[in-house]
Amino acid sequence: MEDHIVKIFKESNYLKEIFVNENLSKIVRIVEVLAEVLNAGNKILLFGNGGSAADAQHLAAEFVNRFIIERPPLPAIALTTDASIITSIGNDYGFEYIYSKQIRAIGQPGDVAWGITTSGVSPNVIKALETAKKMGLITVGLTGKDGGDVARIADYVLNVSSDSTPRIQEVHITVGHVICEMLDYRLFQRPNMK
Repeated sequence: MEDHIVKIFKESNYLKEIFVNENLSKIVRIVEVLAEVLNAGNKILLFGNGGSAADAQHLAAEFVNRFIIERPPLPAIALTTDASIITSIGNDYGFEYIYSKQIRAIGQPGDVAWGITTSGVSPNVIKALETAKKMGLITVGLTGKDGGDVARIADYVLNVSSDSTPRIQEVHITVGHVICEMLDYRLFQRPNMK
């Protein structure tokens, strides 16, 4: 068991190294875009399914509350949290529409629609990103495997080149934290960075 545990940690670390080497300039660009969006008074809408829904909620909380430094709250909403909205849309229209209808209701041009999917082919995430693009929102995709349809739809894509859902999710939350920390730095110039 100990050998297997060590193997899992090594795989996670190795995948994070590959990911940052493949995506460093993209991460920087996404931080710059998010800073511009937030400085303009727009918001970030995050969504996904299962563990990716949890990641959306986790990151929204980091933006709204605080991350590393004391700073003003940043406008972010996880579209994964309102059971009444999700179940009514799912019941009346289908699960595929649970995020796109919310984007239609509260999304504004210049906002960010940030979809998280380990497969890159989640129909409700794809539909939400397509809707967001038509409405003039900036789209960000956090994906895995080969990026799927999300990689072709989103304006900015960070793809984890792996077929292992747990390892992809570990990279997703790591890059989410990196983006939060870099936004603190970019927007407020006060983190303890050396």
